[in-house]
Amino acid sequence: MNSLPQQRTCYDDEDEGHVIKHKRVRGGALMLAVAVGVMGGGLPGTAAATTAGTTAARSTHTADDARLRALMHRLTTADGAPGALVATRDGRGSSVLTSGVADVGSRASVRGDSRFRIGSMTKPFVATVVLQLVGQGRVDLDAPVERYLPGVVRGHGNDGRVITVRMLLQHTSGLPDYLDHLDPRDILGDPLAHHDTRDLVNLALAHPPTFEETGAKPGSEWHYSNTNYLLAGMLIEKVTGHAYGEEIRRRVIEPLGLHDTSVPGDATSIPGPHPRGYVRPGEDAPLVDITAFNPSVAGASGEMISSGADLNRFLDALVRGKLLRPAQLKEMMTTRPTGGDDDRAYGLGLESRTLRCGGGLYWGHGGDVFGYQTAGGATADGRQATVMTNVDPGGPDAQDDDMESAVQTGLCQGRPAHSR
Repeated sequence: MNSLPQQRTCYDDEDEGHVIKHKRVRGGALMLAVAVGVMGGGLPGTAAATTAGTTAARSTHTADDARLRALMHRLTTADGAPGALVATRDGRGSSVLTSGVADVGSRASVRGDSRFRIGSMTKPFVATVVLQLVGQGRVDLDAPVERYLPGVVRGHGNDGRVITVRMLLQHTSGLPDYLDHLDPRDILGDPLAHHDTRDLVNLALAHPPTFEETGAKPGSEWHYSNTNYLLAGMLIEKVTGHAYGEEIRRRVIEPLGLHDTSVPGDATSIPGPHPRGYVRPGEDAPLVDITAFNPSVAGASGEMISSGADLNRFLDALVRGKLLRPAQLKEMMTTRPTGGDDDRAYGLGLESRTLRCGGGLYWGHGGDVFGYQTAGGATADGRQATVMTNVDPGGPDAQDDDMESAVQTGLCQGRPAHSR
């Protein structure tokens, strides 16, 4: 089925009951001595292919389709990603366009049903569960974190007694990002190692708040920190008595039938069809294969696995009110500027951006994790687009721009001329 039943809701379960958003390293700044295979050789030319759902009615000869093909070609040539995939979906059907290769050794093509590590695209799933708990009266958005995780957020000026649940979800807590204090070479040198969530939180809390230099208080400034979502995952476990991944499975994955989506925990492999994931240690360095990787270092901030089709279905259900009650969806979509030079604004685990073709906003998130990058979004009128590549870090700055353009182009396909 290509659309969710309109009467279906998944937020009324009353039962009681781990992108990394990693900074991409450019040029030769990340010189890795790692115990994983190094893959040499150049990338092949791209041969894009389209597969369409049985109800798809879009023409393959539209201007938007040509733009999307050109962007996919750029991602796997100029930007240097081995492979890329973009999945689009609207009221008429769904389609998948792929480019490049899933494996630089075998030169196997990227499959349309491939699964990728999705990094910080995990955050909207986590925020959805927290907001479902808010809707059930089990969590108060404006209560201090201390209420749910007593004594956890303390030290060096970080204080869970003045940081609220809302601040965690919106990245206004001021908590330092634990990833700023991890050496990527240590992770890549032992990619199968387990990382304890509490240890990662404590690593962050050994440093002062990000607002210390400005004297600002929690809640007053926006600063992206993966530590916030590690804590949100811990909060879910404390309130429900179940691991956050189990709650995502029960509340989101199963009701929506997301068969390609999982929360792997310590599992180091990707189930089902998937491209190999790569890191580029330096501008002219050969690719490093990082497919086998323990995502516990990302935890609730970015460990999940999914496909383009599943992410489109999830984003559609979320944006159109199938997962959250109206009050909680409104809270999620109440945004604040991120302070960048674009129009991005951040709500509670969900970002908004303006559609370049007109027609208002789209809602989504991005995700970076070792080996993979994802970006996706959905509109309130039932359009979704997700783009995925199998290199990170190591792509040029243009890769981010081209992925954003691919999402925008996918969402704008087939819109009437007056809205463009």
